[in-house]
Amino acid sequence: MPKKRTRSSQLIPVSVPLIGRRIFLIRGRKVMLSPDLAALYQVESRILIQAVKRNSNRFPADFMFQLSREEYENLKSQFVISSWGGARRATPYAFTEHGVAMLSAVLRSKRAVQMSILIVRAFVRIRELLASHRNLAARVEKLEGEQKTHASIIGILVDEIEKLKKPARLSAPRKPAFGYRPE
Repeated sequence: MPKKRTRSSQLIPVSVPLIGRRIFLIRGRKVMLSPDLAALYQVESRILIQAVKRNSNRFPADFMFQLSREEYENLKSQFVISSWGGARRATPYAFTEHGVAMLSAVLRSKRAVQMSILIVRAFVRIRELLASHRNLAARVEKLEGEQKTHASIIGILVDEIEKLKKPARLSAPRKPAFGYRPE
């Protein structure tokens, strides 16, 4: 009899772009939030956090931090509705790329390893996109500078053409006026 697969062992296809939409910029760092990671790893959020707390020495401040209430409210307001369920007592944790990589070692499941690989690829893709955008921004800035130079030259040419359009007055010697001149 074939073994029946449980929901947690089924591999749901997840794409890098889908994961990329779950990466946020908080405190100047690109992070993923614990509820999103728990959904990807197919574990409950509380189980993920318990595993992290049991292995707290593996998660220094540059790998993971907890959102402040203000940061969490701001993030919720950006999306209008919380996608992480109803009322929560604690704010979610934010994991950097290194924290996500460490999670696969802590959770020790096949799914965790596969998701960590996809998540790291998503972080790399975002880094590459940002680099290409920086290059593009530099090229646009250079073009804008050239455009300003060209615009000033064109402005001078337009002024000169306008001067040429006006009929030139010939400076012929004045003839003396005829007739009576009152003094």
